[in-house]
Amino acid sequence: MSKHGKKYLESAKKISPEKLYSISEATKLVKETAVTKFDPSVEVHVNLNLDVKKADQQIRTVVNLPHGTGKTKRVVAFVPADKVKEALDAGAIAAGSDELFAKLDKEWTDFDVAIATPDIMKNLAKYGKLLGTKGLMPNPKAGTVTTNVGQTVKDIQGGRVELKTDSTGIIHQIFGKASFDAPKLEENLSTILQTLKAIKPSGVKGKYVLSINISSSMGPGIKVEPSMF
Repeated sequence: MSKHGKKYLESAKKISPEKLYSISEATKLVKETAVTKFDPSVEVHVNLNLDVKKADQQIRTVVNLPHGTGKTKRVVAFVPADKVKEALDAGAIAAGSDELFAKLDKEWTDFDVAIATPDIMKNLAKYGKLLGTKGLMPNPKAGTVTTNVGQTVKDIQGGRVELKTDSTGIIHQIFGKASFDAPKLEENLSTILQTLKAIKPSGVKGKYVLSINISSSMGPGIKVEPSMF
């Protein structure tokens, strides 16, 4: 007996399991095969031929999606007093230093992204376990350690996302909502793939991209042609 519901199975019939779709075809199809009553997120999963045990083959970078992800991120800024207003005016839900550290002491992690200025980072070190396990520790590679506080907050809320390989060399990333127009999904997805192409590690041997799959939340997967690589 199938573990999937009727709507999923009906949607899956629209997809040829062995076909590799163009980005344009895939983004149109992912809208047609969304099965939830709510507006689902659309995700891409890129399986890269990387040896992630090697530091030079661990991908971690940021990219600004032209049309955002459709999700509003709650940004917290760990900054000195003279940067608090700048952070809050840009849209941070909280900003400061000592008062926020006091909240961290009580294991507060009710936010999506944390940024920090370089001078405050040394004070965040003691919270490495709390923030690190949740992927919330600011990091220069992720562009979240910065002196340009206001612009960074705006970028994150405007569609900047972090591309990062997991332990098996796969990148998982939301790139929109099923309600987005197909051309917007296509442009967001193309931006992610072009970014990955541009930062291909020099140590990669053979084929770089093993597979690309997209799907809506709880929807069937769609294979994308990786020929651009």
